[in-house]
Amino acid sequence: MCENHQKPITASDKPEFFGIDRYGFPEAGEHPLDPAEYYPPYFWSDRFQRLGYHVEELRDGFYWVTSGGYDAAFVVTSDGVIAIDAPPTLGENMLAAIEDVTDKPVTHVIYSHWHTDHIGAASVYGPNVEIVAHEITRELLERFPDPGRPLPTVTFADDYTLTVGGVTLELSYKGENHCPGNIFIYAPAHKVLTCIDIISPGSATFMHCDASQNITAWYEAQHQIMEYDFDYLVAGHHMKYGTPELVKEAIEYFADVLEGAQAAIDIYSRSDRLMDILLKPGLDRIWVGSENWINSMANYATKHVLEKKTSNGKLWSERLAGVTSMTKYHAYTVMESIRLERPRPNYRQRGENPPPFLA
Repeated sequence: MCENHQKPITASDKPEFFGIDRYGFPEAGEHPLDPAEYYPPYFWSDRFQRLGYHVEELRDGFYWVTSGGYDAAFVVTSDGVIAIDAPPTLGENMLAAIEDVTDKPVTHVIYSHWHTDHIGAASVYGPNVEIVAHEITRELLERFPDPGRPLPTVTFADDYTLTVGGVTLELSYKGENHCPGNIFIYAPAHKVLTCIDIISPGSATFMHCDASQNITAWYEAQHQIMEYDFDYLVAGHHMKYGTPELVKEAIEYFADVLEGAQAAIDIYSRSDRLMDILLKPGLDRIWVGSENWINSMANYATKHVLEKKTSNGKLWSERLAGVTSMTKYHAYTVMESIRLERPRPNYRQRGENPPPFLA
């Protein structure tokens, strides 16, 4: 049985895809091309390919910076520059992007959250900047110190207003979503919102709902974005900044993922149906049965999403980049969030041969 689980692979430690027979993930096969509009003109430019970053003014001195995979931002004020985040994939290119447009120094840095992929190069701003973050972010950085992520010098619990050189930014914490301490950063005069790792404009976002910790709250945060009056969203990842239309598109996609995941649970997580799948490989292979159960649900949800006609009559593969490769991971994560975070409709009754319930 195991011999035919996937195609034979010769494993090696060469700098290429590493595969193993039977137990691991196979190399991804063919997928549809990403929608052409996903890739902005800068991505194909010689300058971007050489230097590895793109900087673009969104409005009145508020700039978006991207490596084509990670995003950050900065605002030029009369008294200096406020930087938002410092992804290592940008690193010193954050300084280069700032120097492209101003000779003013960076005086303030805002941490969106504590994850190193977004602030792991914050030390490039030097030791004399004021660093603003949520109090949980400071607590985590004190607990797990990192010289690349200097400790915040100013923290807050719920809301904080930062005004520098005539520019005001409104910082808000609405509770754990992607991770504890992840904040909303709003520039009302510019109508620019920074909210990291909740959506990835134009794409299905990275696997497992961008490795988020509280999926129910992560869904809530998508709608909280839409409560702001914004024209531009700095979202943390991929090729482009967001717009209200792109946020609505992401909300629709993940609503379909949730719909498919719930349907899969209703069918395959019923105790009677589950036992059929769980026990088929045998009582001495219970983990194999568990994988078959989970994969059945993930596959059902994935099929639901990828074969459903969306609100504009297109498939998701025609609207968002990455859906054919990422949806199965989102389906698994959302299924687990339903099972772990959301109310259960019932539970097992005592005695033999109880009525079916959701496991």
